[in-house]
Amino acid sequence: MNSKQQQFDVAVIGAGAAGMMCAAVAGQRGRSVVLIDHAQRLAEKIRISGGGRCNFTNIGAGPQNYLSQNPHFCRSALSRYTPQDFIGLVKRHRIGFHEKHKGQLFCDDSSESIIAMLKAECDAGNVAWRMPCSVEQVGKSGDLFRLDTSAGEILASSVVIATGGLSIPKIGATDFAYRIARQFDLKLVETRPGLVPLTFDGRGWEPFVEMAGVALQVEVETGARKERGHFLEDLLFTHRGLSGPAILQISSYWKLSTPLTLNLLPEVDVAEALITGKGTLKKNLGNLLAQWLPSRLAEGWLKVNGFDAGARIADMPDKALRQLGDSLNRWVVLPSGSEGYRKAEVTMGGVDTRELSQQSMMAAKVPGLHFIGEAVDVTGWLGGYNFQWAWASGVAAGSAV
Repeated sequence: MNSKQQQFDVAVIGAGAAGMMCAAVAGQRGRSVVLIDHAQRLAEKIRISGGGRCNFTNIGAGPQNYLSQNPHFCRSALSRYTPQDFIGLVKRHRIGFHEKHKGQLFCDDSSESIIAMLKAECDAGNVAWRMPCSVEQVGKSGDLFRLDTSAGEILASSVVIATGGLSIPKIGATDFAYRIARQFDLKLVETRPGLVPLTFDGRGWEPFVEMAGVALQVEVETGARKERGHFLEDLLFTHRGLSGPAILQISSYWKLSTPLTLNLLPEVDVAEALITGKGTLKKNLGNLLAQWLPSRLAEGWLKVNGFDAGARIADMPDKALRQLGDSLNRWVVLPSGSEGYRKAEVTMGGVDTRELSQQSMMAAKVPGLHFIGEAVDVTGWLGGYNFQWAWASGVAAGSAV
């Protein structure tokens, strides 16, 4: 072995959530592990997540919260490493945390504490670091993988690819995982941005631009049968379209040329309330709507739909009130696209799970080659689910290598 050549049991490429978790578990099992990453700063995606407080898991995370062409694939890893297991680790490191809403757990202080915890776990497993270090090539001869890196040649019995997907390129996202999968003849599921704001055709969206910044809780749905997505979450109007948790969630289910149906007042049957209230409601339309909706939205909505805000409800025909009610309770819109990987929190698709073992995340065709985390065709909902998949898939591979 030349002086620049180093040999390990396991080489983990990608020092994000899944990669560090995998390296720590494998190292603490006594494997010699090297963790390689091309970035200058460690775990940037953890650092910026949850507004800098890292929404590190969700108490309720289960297979039902994940999308994949093979929806049962994630079941094994998630059942063997649960949110409670990760919470136990966080408590052992004395990191303060709180539940925000719908089971989402955040650090009390900063996401730096999760990064420090994972680094400490790697140190406890004597993990060797190569960072910043780029991997030019991955080859296999016999039982050993050969990695050509900017830090010299590395030999390893097992290689774990934990380099994530294409989302947020400005912090270093690349297609490395997919290139390696193709090189070893593994199938990929077509990738697209997930958990992403949706955009609308410029002219069609013009009337709604003045509502930018308005937020409210809505019901949103798209798709049918097994492909149906349905959420009750906050919506945010933007200059280019719609965002907020409701839209990020539904974007993972949305397909181009498929409409979304939004209920802007899920608590109120608007047509019913207006028609039955005709005799008793002395208000004009604008004032009444402003009781239910943010005033800027109420005003804009009437204008866009051709209603006079000053009209008295008592004077309006039932047909018009029903039309207004339907526009609010069943607003059907057709997005023209999304804000893309630049704004997407995750990448949908990736390495086809049918190529991998549920237990070990290893490629059946290539013994010793594992894929974990976002590189794989498993995408969680918004709210800590993707981190839970990173931990669970990392532990599955780390326990097997």
